[in-house]
Amino acid sequence: MKNWIIYNKLYFIGTFAGALAGFLYWKYVGCLTGSCAITSSPVSSTIYFAFFGAIILGALKEKKKETEANKK
Repeated sequence: MKNWIIYNKLYFIGTFAGALAGFLYWKYVGCLTGSCAITSSPVSSTIYFAFFGAIILGALKEKKKETEANKK
């Protein structure tokens, strides 16, 4: 379990950073009229940004097979 967490740490960091960014975006920028689907609610904004934070930082993760091939 510990190895799995270490192996996927970029996903966790991206999720946390995205969630924090989403909440702060809602709080300081947000949507005053309430008609914006994403930024009108703190929950939807936080979830949306957390998802994309995980996707973006997860894309930076090196593949295990590629690193093993480079070592040989």
